[in-house]
Amino acid sequence: MRLATVLNPMSNENLALAAQCGVTDVVARYLGPDAREFVELKRRVEGFGLRMSVIEGYLPIENIKVGRDDGTEVAQMKSLVEMMGELGVEVLCYNFMAGTDWVRTRLDAPERGGARVTAFDLRDAERAILLGHDGAGDGGAAAVEEISAETLWRQLEAFLSELVPVAERAGVVLAMHPDDPPLAKFLGRARIMNHVDAFERLVQLVPSASNKICFCQGTFAEMGLDIPATIRRLGEHIGYVHFRDVRGTAESFAETFHDNGPTDMAAAMRAYREIGFTGPIRPDHVPQLAGEDDGEPGYTMKGRLFAFGYIRGLMQATAP
Repeated sequence: MRLATVLNPMSNENLALAAQCGVTDVVARYLGPDAREFVELKRRVEGFGLRMSVIEGYLPIENIKVGRDDGTEVAQMKSLVEMMGELGVEVLCYNFMAGTDWVRTRLDAPERGGARVTAFDLRDAERAILLGHDGAGDGGAAAVEEISAETLWRQLEAFLSELVPVAERAGVVLAMHPDDPPLAKFLGRARIMNHVDAFERLVQLVPSASNKICFCQGTFAEMGLDIPATIRRLGEHIGYVHFRDVRGTAESFAETFHDNGPTDMAAAMRAYREIGFTGPIRPDHVPQLAGEDDGEPGYTMKGRLFAFGYIRGLMQATAP
């Protein structure tokens, strides 16, 4: 396993801090169609002894999900995967939530010592805050019409049929992130990546070593699952890991510190060892600590530093 991270902002200071804490891999957001921006970012990352191994977030994929793409987005995604292959960036993490990315209804729920975390309560869904994509926080989800599960599955299969062969040639893994929260329907639109059977169906749509799963522990925990058992069940299909925990259910939950939630995180790490997972694993949403009032909820740096140490400790404690 390789410890990875998102850095927000991707400043020289944060790159240095990550390297000092034992991080080896950096996760980048999609920067647009100009490959030169990725080349420059890769150069900066490597200057700190790190490597850029994952791209996720802000992808040109929204029209693909709802069947409105005129071919432009598919072409952009193919170009992205080809560029990733040329640059040696091995994982592309995406999701199939139509009209939203991850959604929360609260950004300041209290955690240990007064730290603030993001939370979700379905009863407050009309105040949902969209995070992690262009237009975050603008309430834009309400503008997208209803969509059925059948349509999403049809669009997903067509998308993978186009993109997986490109990914195979490029040596890139496509890693599907679960719906967050993992509800069967949200704001009038169906969701499909919200239970284990759906992920088993996903990898069979276009069977390939390039068609895999982003195992976001917090989201699978929201499904009420035994996390170590689910890791073993999905096994070789896991290509990327978001290591986090939550307290609650899909209808009402809050993030936790990595060491303060209900999941046995050591048992989860042992399960990754058992299935032979060697890819990037990163802390996901972290608490916002004292002095970080202006940071992006879930992605501030102090909580990330705590997470780096905690995850490295688990990795070392479970090493063969």
